[in-house]
Order: sequence, then structure tokens, then C-alpha cells
Amino acid sequence: MSSILYGPVPSWRLGRSLGVDLLPAGGKTCSLDCIYCQLGRTARRLTVRAEFVALSVLARELEAARKVAADYVTFSGMGEPTLASNLGEALRLARDVLGLPTAVLTNSSLMAREDVRRDLACADVVVAKLDAPDEQLFRRINRPVAPFSLTEIVEAIGLFRTTYRGKLALQIMFVEANRGAAGRLAAIASRLSPDEVQINTPLRPCPVKPLTADEMAAIREEFGRLPNVVTVYDAARPEVTPINVEETRRRRPEL
Repeated sequence: MSSILYGPVPSWRLGRSLGVDLLPAGGKTCSLDCIYCQLGRTARRLTVRAEFVALSVLARELEAARKVAADYVTFSGMGEPTLASNLGEALRLARDVLGLPTAVLTNSSLMAREDVRRDLACADVVVAKLDAPDEQLFRRINRPVAPFSLTEIVEAIGLFRTTYRGKLALQIMFVEANRGAAGRLAAIASRLSPDEVQINTPLRPCPVKPLTADEMAAIREEFGRLPNVVTVYDAARPEVTPINVEETRRRRPEL
């Protein structure tokens, strides 16, 4: 639709997703350089938040998209959306203009910052990434561009969970490198107690091969004690539905 809005695209997590990209054009802007990223290598390696898209520009784009049929307005785009310092205001603006629930897909790297957690709290749904149970695997799979501590990231997700009134989903991307860590990741997920656990593998073109449906089913068994666990292969089954919009609205007060 534009350099800021795209879609709606079909999402196995959120249904028809109208995407919002608050990051600069011309390559991926991120705090990580994950080995499986479909966007390729990180062109702009950033950890400092800044305003890349003015709210006035976003408002004009949203007004033009009023008649677009979508289930969610999803903030993701070409990199890590929490790098946008006006994310919270943009989330409120999108909800006000389009009247749709909002979601943010974050790699969780900046969640130790209070201002990031405050902005994320403006979303109806937050999908937070956690791909590794230890520092070694974190650096091997997610390749942080700064010395982020996985321990601090996990603690930050837990802190966010205690106050967040929306729906928190934990997304875990499984590849061969962390396939054997499923049990330890399930234990961390159990401590964090998210509303949903999304077990993913990179089915879109990227440098890393996806795990098979049978391999993912075996991983799914490791998460058997957690409620509301779904895998990307489950998405083809009719009984799997996106996160419930009305339930999200009931649970989260208006800001």
C-alpha cells in the first residue's frame, strides 16, 4: 500500500494483518541479526530508539486505509519495531483511526527498557520472541548487535507480564541449532506464563532449513503442560484460530 502500511497479509497468528512499518526504508533495521530472518542480514545495526516516521505521516496513511478489511493492525516491518521511539503513540493512533485491535511483533531485545515496556503496553497483543534458553545459543541463533543479556531479556518479559493487561504471546523459532533445547525453553515459558506459546519454524525462504512437521510435533510434546500452544504447522488445521479479538478487548482497558 505504501512504504509505511502493507497488506493485509495472511498471518497464522493474527488472521488478516494490516502491517505498519515505523522503521526507515532501505534495508533491515534491527538490534539482532538472526540466522533465520527472512529479511536477510541486518543493514542498520541499531540499539538506540529514534523517530523514523512522523505521526502526521502515519495518520495520513491510516486515514487512507479506513476501508481496508483486516483483523489486526500489526507493527512489525523491516526490523525491530520497538526501535521507533513513537511506537506507543502510533499504536494509540492506529486504534483510534481504524478501530481495530493492535499487535506488536518484537524480538524482545529492548524490553529491559522501561520506556519500551510502557509503549508495548499500548498494544492489545504483544508477540515476544524467545529462541534460546542460554547465552551461548542466544548469540549463535539471534546474533545480537550489542552485548544484550538473555537473562535480562527473560526477566524483562516476566516483568512486563506482571502488569500487562493485554494478551502476551511467546514466539519460539525452532531450527536445527535449538531443536534439542525445547525442554529448557518450555520450562522458561512455563515460568513466564504467557497467554499463548507459538512454536514456529522458518517456512518462508531464508538461509536456514525449517524443521519438519514430525520434528515440530515432537517439540510440541515438550510444551504439553502449557495451555494454548500452537505450531506453525497447526495453522493449516481448521480448529486453530487467531487470538480472540473480543476477548482481547474485554481484558484490556482503554488507554
